[in-house]
Amino acid sequence: MNLDDTLTLLACDPCAPLDVAELALHLARDEYPDLDVEAYLGELAGMAHEAGRYLRGGVKARVNGLCRYLFHEMGFRGNTQQYYDPRNSYLNEVLDRRTGIPITLSVVAIAVGRRAGLDAAGVGLPGHFITRAGCGAEAVFFDPFHGGRILTPADCEHLVEQVTAMPFQATPDNLRPLPAGQTVLRILNNLKAIYLRAGDFLRAARVLHRLRQLAPDDPVQRRDLGVCLLHGGWPGRAIEHLSAYLEALPKADDADSVRQLLGRAKGEVARWN
Repeated sequence: MNLDDTLTLLACDPCAPLDVAELALHLARDEYPDLDVEAYLGELAGMAHEAGRYLRGGVKARVNGLCRYLFHEMGFRGNTQQYYDPRNSYLNEVLDRRTGIPITLSVVAIAVGRRAGLDAAGVGLPGHFITRAGCGAEAVFFDPFHGGRILTPADCEHLVEQVTAMPFQATPDNLRPLPAGQTVLRILNNLKAIYLRAGDFLRAARVLHRLRQLAPDDPVQRRDLGVCLLHGGWPGRAIEHLSAYLEALPKADDADSVRQLLGRAKGEVARWN
């Protein structure tokens, strides 16, 4: 897989039928350049082979079997103690350490489930990512971050309200499978937030470069890239992105603040000359 070409494809067609696990592993190579993607895909295939004996019966029984294998036999668990550790967002680390956040644990469940013959997909609830198997009246929702707990639509509503403190209605549209492009976008936005929270502006800028490949017309991502480059010591590179944001949204609420940052970037560059 060529990651640049794949992200360009997803920018045009977020619903392209791609393997999110493979995509996530290629994204992880930005942080781990020597990562052996094929080895990890082989590990997922091996896990699916072992999980196969647990997947018997109807959809709910097969989901229970998958969850028993992943969260009891293999020991995958939600990292509640170090939720904002960036390793939780890199699939290779999740597979190595058996811990992660909702979206990466869901990617593991989907990857193993699909390879074992279970029709599994991700569901991007506000503030929390879960997994579903099957469709229509037979759809079963479960929460890999909490040990594979089976969720009813009412449980989904309560979960979102707990996480976001906002009301949520579990309509069929809100519980629909999330396509690959939007899933990867969410993974990257999580990483962006984690690195910004830690003040790691150069890593945040690297993630924002990927986000811009997925959403090239989003001026906010371009603004954030400019801000990160400026704070990371690359004012020359920041100028283009801050200028583009102001050109796209000259009357934005933060336009004056961005103009100040742009002036700072130009001033720093001028001092070099």
